[in-house]
Amino acid sequence: MRYLRVAVHQDPAVRHPMHQYVVDHEGFDRSRLLQYVHATDGPSTFLFHVEGSDPDFDAYEAGLADLESVVDYELSRCPDDTAYLYVRETVPEYAADFVGAFAQPGLVGLLPIEYRADGTVRVTVVGPADQLQDAVDETPERMTVEVLEIGEYDARRLDAGGGLTDRQFEAVAAAVEVGYYATPREGSVAEVGERLDCAPGTAAELLRRAERSVMERVVSGEPV
Repeated sequence: MRYLRVAVHQDPAVRHPMHQYVVDHEGFDRSRLLQYVHATDGPSTFLFHVEGSDPDFDAYEAGLADLESVVDYELSRCPDDTAYLYVRETVPEYAADFVGAFAQPGLVGLLPIEYRADGTVRVTVVGPADQLQDAVDETPERMTVEVLEIGEYDARRLDAGGGLTDRQFEAVAAAVEVGYYATPREGSVAEVGERLDCAPGTAAELLRRAERSVMERVVSGEPV
């Protein structure tokens, strides 16, 4: 069983208007779909976490209110320039096509799904290799798929990894093995680099990026 993590690049014309809002307005970094309840007849229900640096949530909320597809919403602001968004929406047809490509029989989609300010949607799915390939091949028109990671599925590795790349995860694992995180510290960045066959500076950068990713999940309340 394999997992596949992709970045889906969408044309603005088929991008959800609130994702396009994040793309177009400074101060917003991404919105993450945390949970949803799909309805076959009527509006579906979604819970998002919207993140940024000094985002204008008043304007964001006004954009939500203008959408005909949105039946109801509630925005709960947090003290760290983020907000939780509860929304009931009749999903547009083009969005349903996108979801359908990665919700084929035999595939399991993992949450969260990230809608980023660079215009991409980050999705992780699990299943047999041939069906993962079918999902990539059957992406709707006006969307392209960039494969970010693919490998053997390990729920513990993905959940604990906090969105780490394979190389970042290897660096953290090596750091634990050499005692870099022990108290008092027993290992060094140079030793981590030796295990990874890379320069100490490269090892240090991998660890910094891994630590930042995990800490972002801690602050946002995600499991780590």
